[in-house]
Amino acid sequence: MSVSEAKMLQRIQKIISAAGIASRRKAEDLILQRRVKVNGKTAVIGQKADAERDEITVDDSSIRIPRKRYILLYKPSGCVTTTADRFAKMKVTDLVSLPEKVYPVGRLDADAEGLLIMTNDGEFANRIAHPRYETEKAYVVKLRQNLGSEDVERIRRGIFIDGKRVAARIRLLHKDVAEVVVHEGMHKVVKRLFKAVGNYVLRITRTRIGSIGIGSLKPGKWRELGREEIEALVRR
Repeated sequence: MSVSEAKMLQRIQKIISAAGIASRRKAEDLILQRRVKVNGKTAVIGQKADAERDEITVDDSSIRIPRKRYILLYKPSGCVTTTADRFAKMKVTDLVSLPEKVYPVGRLDADAEGLLIMTNDGEFANRIAHPRYETEKAYVVKLRQNLGSEDVERIRRGIFIDGKRVAARIRLLHKDVAEVVVHEGMHKVVKRLFKAVGNYVLRITRTRIGSIGIGSLKPGKWRELGREEIEALVRR
């Protein structure tokens, strides 16, 4: 067996989980119950298979592994990122039409706009969202009042939020408009930074995630990320 072939082999419970049929633990139960077959033979715990070449069935129904999708969406203001809000007029999942279901990576407030990554690749989503990977996110904010140099320095040095010191790179674009770069995933972190210095965010736009910028993308529109963009986001 070649190295490339070995890389294609995965534990059967992981394949079943990736197909959205059951969690890995529940998939193990299905195997123990002899309800899973690989190429017509009853599977066993610990067995590996190639999801692209082997026929894997659960209760004699073939499973299908969804194609991995990586979407860059320009979320418009008024659109929510939570998929659990039944009363929302518009969700980000309503804007992206694909055969596969994709989900937002992280959050962006309903009144905020800008870049949002959506995917069905859990490992990739974790690399973008988990704090330990420190994925930078850049925002342009319109403020209620002018921002003084002392406030800029306070934000650069760091402000305690929920007992944690949060610092950001910041530069003034106008007296009441600033660009802020953070890698914290804390809820409403940008708004809370400015609230701590006595200011209020009137409008916020996320303009960059990692190395990926808005470019020519318009509100409500999306595109697929290229291979080099995907690799750049996880190669840190």
